[in-house]
Amino acid sequence: MINMNDFKREYAAINKEIMPAIRRVLKSGWYILGDEVSKFEQEFSKYVGGRFGVGVNSGSDALYLAVKALGVSRGDEVITVSHTMISTVDAIARNGAKPVFVDVDPSTYVMDASRIEAKISKKTKAIIPVHLYGHPVDMDPLTELAKKYGLYVIEDACQAHGSRYKGAIVGSIGDIGCFSFYPTKNLGAYGDGGLLVTNDEEIASNLTKIRNYGQSKRYYHDFVGMNSRLDEIQAGVLRAKLHHLDQWNEKRRNLAKLYSELLSNSGVITPIEKEYAKHVYHLYVVRHKQRDKLQSYLLNHGVQTLIHYPIPVHAQKAYMVPVKLSVTEKICKEVLSLPINPWLKENEVTAICKYINKYLRD
Repeated sequence: MINMNDFKREYAAINKEIMPAIRRVLKSGWYILGDEVSKFEQEFSKYVGGRFGVGVNSGSDALYLAVKALGVSRGDEVITVSHTMISTVDAIARNGAKPVFVDVDPSTYVMDASRIEAKISKKTKAIIPVHLYGHPVDMDPLTELAKKYGLYVIEDACQAHGSRYKGAIVGSIGDIGCFSFYPTKNLGAYGDGGLLVTNDEEIASNLTKIRNYGQSKRYYHDFVGMNSRLDEIQAGVLRAKLHHLDQWNEKRRNLAKLYSELLSNSGVITPIEKEYAKHVYHLYVVRHKQRDKLQSYLLNHGVQTLIHYPIPVHAQKAYMVPVKLSVTEKICKEVLSLPINPWLKENEVTAICKYINKYLRD
């Protein structure tokens, strides 16, 4: 079986770095908000290009805290996309605000910035672009609109560690950048984890309080907060992995290039990389009208695939927003994620492409 991810191969490759990091934490006897977390916050925010990093429990919590820290609440509106992991939209709804959806670009599947202005109202307080699959949103027109209308920008970079927009690493462009360290991510923990990056000291201070019960110091609570803290062991693991990230992203890019070459005449639509972008291929997503049949065929031949995402958020039972998003609705019926990770072998990519080409040719 060729799996979407192979954590056993990863561990075999880097266990000599991982185990000392874990032992270092165990030896310290300090497991919550210690040196590992503070050092990782500094190292990752520096890598991204931001001044401050705040480690939290997950990418979902990072998004929720970002919305909360900017004062978005009941009666406000936040513009985002429906073609995303539901946590993007949950972060808005859980703060009492209303998600307002715009459609995505049909070639990149990320937010179509040209559709934003028509959705801005007096209630709009923020925009959340999602750098989906590892490809960045076209940020310049988006940030220009945000400046024009006095809106916050929260970057959902949970699938885009190291992705670049015109040379800048995503997550450093808006008011807050949100990252997930779910194990499958380009930089993944061995459990849940997340982090927020910002250049604003006041926002960073607010986020630091929110994640730890609203405390300014121990047992002094300035407001109602929550318990959302990146733990020391996960921070140690992430510190051990961080210096590999760029190399791992290049491996993903090379595998994606091979996929695209071998599938160039197959009939499936392969990913593109815009001229402003550096795609890091958190996922390699193709499209085909016979997606479900193709997925079954590949599984029968020992290839695991996934669908990201089969039902857009606005059509989920939890939301059911009456909006027409023609591009989103079309691609959700056609997208298929093929295996891609730094430990996938070129001969495995070749085998997958042979299966796809054979199925679509026959």
